[in-house]
Amino acid sequence: MPDRPRGEDGDVVYRTFDVDEADPNVSVARTVAELEDVDTNDLPPLYDCIDHVLEHIFSDPPAPAAETEITFSYEGYRITVEQDGSAVFRKQGKRE
Repeated sequence: MPDRPRGEDGDVVYRTFDVDEADPNVSVARTVAELEDVDTNDLPPLYDCIDHVLEHIFSDPPAPAAETEITFSYEGYRITVEQDGSAVFRKQGKRE
């Protein structure tokens, strides 16, 4: 499935990750770096946020019928990654 463009409000981005990639955490960090126009090395490690959870749902996935997904916050985005590799990045508003 190809990446879909940002939502009409510019705050939602869809991606599809290769579930066979060695480190899905890198895919998430790369996407956030791209959206924020910063270098990936300038972002804090994703491991600090969710440890190795993404690796586990891709490396030893549950049965497809489980439809596993994880949702977490990272660097101003609410990110949902599904077991099939689809991901949604929602820009979070600034807290007042």
